[in-house]
Amino acid sequence: MLKIIAGVAAVLAVAIVIVLILAATKPDTFQVTRAATINAPAAKIFPLIADFHQWGQWSPWEHKDPAMQRTFSGANSGLGAVYAWEGNGQVGSGRMEIIEATVPGKIGIKLDFIKPFEGHNVAEFTMLPQGNTTLVTWTMHGPTPFLGKIIHVFMNMDNMVGKDFSAGLASLKSITEK
Repeated sequence: MLKIIAGVAAVLAVAIVIVLILAATKPDTFQVTRAATINAPAAKIFPLIADFHQWGQWSPWEHKDPAMQRTFSGANSGLGAVYAWEGNGQVGSGRMEIIEATVPGKIGIKLDFIKPFEGHNVAEFTMLPQGNTTLVTWTMHGPTPFLGKIIHVFMNMDNMVGKDFSAGLASLKSITEK
């Protein structure tokens, strides 16, 4: 019996070492980017992003927790607007603040996650006119602490968050092309 326990412990120790080695090879930063071409001018899209009160119309996370608590502070929209949320396990809790708002082409957001994991990132929306359409790009980037690297061994951040970014851009497209 003692040999079995020792064998299981050895296998477990080797597995932990392998996970730690794999985590150490992960990059120190991450970036997730998705883009969509929207048949609307940037001036029509920009206000839906620059005003956190409008995110309920298109944000992929707004419908994942109908009981989510939201607070708005700072400016009504644009530079200095703040949105904080507290929700279930799917949305967690955190705070966003618009730190750049260049009408109608770019919005930068300081994004602080509190739960389920602490994270401090930047989200950027760029709107590039292309004739009668606008190329909207949504990017999030930030540091990856070692715990994050361990999680990235098992989960692909680009696939997880990218799916939500694509859904949000599709909603923006639907709303602005009406």
